[in-house]
Amino acid sequence: MLHYDHIDQASGFLRKALDPVPDVAVVLGSGLGDFAEGLADPKVLAYAQIPNWPVSSVVGHAGRLVAGRVGGRRVIALSGRAHFYEGHTMDAVTFATRVLGHLGVKTLILTNAAGGINTRFSSGVLMLIDDHINFMGINPLVGTNEDRFGVRFPDMSEVYSARLRGLVADVAQGIGLPLEHGVYVGLDGPSYETPAEIRAFRMLGADAVGMSTVPEAIVARHMRIDVLGISCITNMAAGVLPQPLVHDEVMETARRVRGGFIALLEGIIGRL
Repeated sequence: MLHYDHIDQASGFLRKALDPVPDVAVVLGSGLGDFAEGLADPKVLAYAQIPNWPVSSVVGHAGRLVAGRVGGRRVIALSGRAHFYEGHTMDAVTFATRVLGHLGVKTLILTNAAGGINTRFSSGVLMLIDDHINFMGINPLVGTNEDRFGVRFPDMSEVYSARLRGLVADVAQGIGLPLEHGVYVGLDGPSYETPAEIRAFRMLGADAVGMSTVPEAIVARHMRIDVLGISCITNMAAGVLPQPLVHDEVMETARRVRGGFIALLEGIIGRL
């Protein structure tokens, strides 16, 4: 059950710690935390320091909030997220998003490591999320609605801002970075998908698959935050290539693309 007081307590702590509070935030997926290391004038807080904040135990998630500057723009970077497959409730999975919105964040950039379903993709490409399919078996808005955050039945016609997607395409072209577009399907995990499941998702129109992002995006739109989603295709999904899937490959590919990924994020934030 959503506890408004817990979110208010965490946001009150951060409001004092980060004054002034940035209006842009980035959630960094598995192996993509290096972006936070490059922020100027950083203020670093371990998640354990923030009241009520859930802690992630996944390899590749540092578990800390870094506030700093990209050029002249202040930004919050969350290095790591809580996942449903860790045993967290959906309220815990989306707690950070709720706090960011309560703080006054207006733009949320969600990033993740994902498996490529579209056979035209290759490992290491970045995919701009145009839309998503929620296959997690639950919606984070189930339960009593908190009217102070949003309406009972929020519209999801444009979860990922068309304006921001256009901006990203321009930035990617300007720096010569290949960028794919596609639909992300979110599953609860933690097992990777079977080849039969991947074939089914491809028939449904999915281009990439992962175990995060969808709940955060839904909650962000509930709070009227503009959302941008970027997937790093760190591996091809089950059955696309004749090899098993391992998390080490995810981490290695994320390290390989860090330069282009960071340049893209910096370019996006500089244009907001």
